[in-house]
Amino acid sequence: MRRSEFSELADHVFGPVLARTYTRDLVLEGVGGQTAEQALEHGVAVRQVWTALCDSMDVPESQRWEVPPEQRRR
Repeated sequence: MRRSEFSELADHVFGPVLARTYTRDLVLEGVGGQTAEQALEHGVAVRQVWTALCDSMDVPESQRWEVPPEQRRR
């Protein structure tokens, strides 16, 4: 998973404004008590950060991994 995919999925799942807020401010236990931004800056795998964010926000597995084709960024 690339950081661009992380951003696209976050925007899709949470909406652009909340996605930025959650990645910047929400402390995630699944990545050692860091925010998503901090974890990514410290080299934590993007997929691990995405999973930790989804787990913290109780995002169902069925909604975590795909942006419908008509909603993808071009």
